[in-house]
Amino acid sequence: MLGETGGDCGSLTIFNLYLALGVMTVQQTFATMGRSTVPLIAAAIVADLAVDPALVGIYLAIGSVAAFLTTMGCGGFILRYGALRMTQVGMLALGIGLAVVVSGWLALFAVGAFVGGLGQALSTPSSSHLLGRLSPKHLAPLVFSIKQTGVPVGLMLAGVVAPVLATEAGWRVALLVVAGICALTAVALQPLQARFDVDRNPGQPLSPADIRANVAGVVRNPALRALCLAMFSFVGLQTLFTGFFVLYLVRGLGYDLERAGFVFAIAVAVAVPARIGWGWLASHFVKPATLLAFLGVGMAAAAALTAAIDPAWPTWAAAVIATLLSVSAVSWHGVLLAEVARLSPPGRIGATTGAVLAFGDAGALLLPLLFSAALALTGGYSTGFLIGGGLALIVGGLGLRQRVRASIAQ
Repeated sequence: MLGETGGDCGSLTIFNLYLALGVMTVQQTFATMGRSTVPLIAAAIVADLAVDPALVGIYLAIGSVAAFLTTMGCGGFILRYGALRMTQVGMLALGIGLAVVVSGWLALFAVGAFVGGLGQALSTPSSSHLLGRLSPKHLAPLVFSIKQTGVPVGLMLAGVVAPVLATEAGWRVALLVVAGICALTAVALQPLQARFDVDRNPGQPLSPADIRANVAGVVRNPALRALCLAMFSFVGLQTLFTGFFVLYLVRGLGYDLERAGFVFAIAVAVAVPARIGWGWLASHFVKPATLLAFLGVGMAAAAALTAAIDPAWPTWAAAVIATLLSVSAVSWHGVLLAEVARLSPPGRIGATTGAVLAFGDAGALLLPLLFSAALALTGGYSTGFLIGGGLALIVGGLGLRQRVRASIAQ
């Protein structure tokens, strides 16, 4: 059971943990849905506006730059204003970022990507700060993995709802509906703000020196440094999957948008139990670092299979391959984030998480640009997926080598 303590105080602690876990899972779901909607209906937008599909990579890269800035500097804001308040700010910004895009003007796509990226990136550091404070350390991988199921659930909802709305009512309506959901989520969190932001420090300074200190702290720590490298490659590959896979099916393999969205939704649905399963394994049987190394190798193999999909293959084959990539590349977050929380200095979980996530945002920035460059040069999607898989293989291989060396040393 999560959090076993005695007395009324213990019951309140357990209640707060369960409540926070539920709330943070819901907001993670809608934050992910908001961030992924534009890429998932990109085929409809590209066709309507008659623009180059490679611009999808630019949109993702702009959002990643904004997310990088947020995760680098959000630690002080979380400490000063509270994790829940910053979650609300993030959801509102994400909704605004989606709403401004409906004009169809490419410049506002850039603005929307930036504003939305600023907002969505607040979701994970804020929730990590709150859950890291409330959850028992030995169950942190499971708690964080349950919360992170919001990511595949959000992707699944976006994969089903957004393409249908885009097909039946137009891509602008799809974006406005999701923007409204983000705004309503921010409003719905307000009654809980006083309960969960009790640890905020209104006197917390907001200084660039804090950013430098956070980054220096994670880089100097060998274990955190390894997690930064994993975050870079894993988030990068995940971004390729969530940002380009549906476009790959539609424009590269000839699927219609609804069929492609259905395949994507099936794949990410399986990531929900996978995340919980990986978290359970890391909490009870396997060291988190070892599990992450194996997942790196697995997602590299799945990326290679994704690159090899042939238009003549049946839909179920594409769905199976997408599921393999989802189970690995979209299911590791809870394990890694729990490790970050475990290794963080006391009271600095949000700041440390933000610094590590900044490396993930760097991966989410660089890999879509490389994918777009490969798409422009080759006219195909396979090379981009192979690039992402290659980086994951390097990280997984290094992790396994380190595990072997540690075993020999013992």
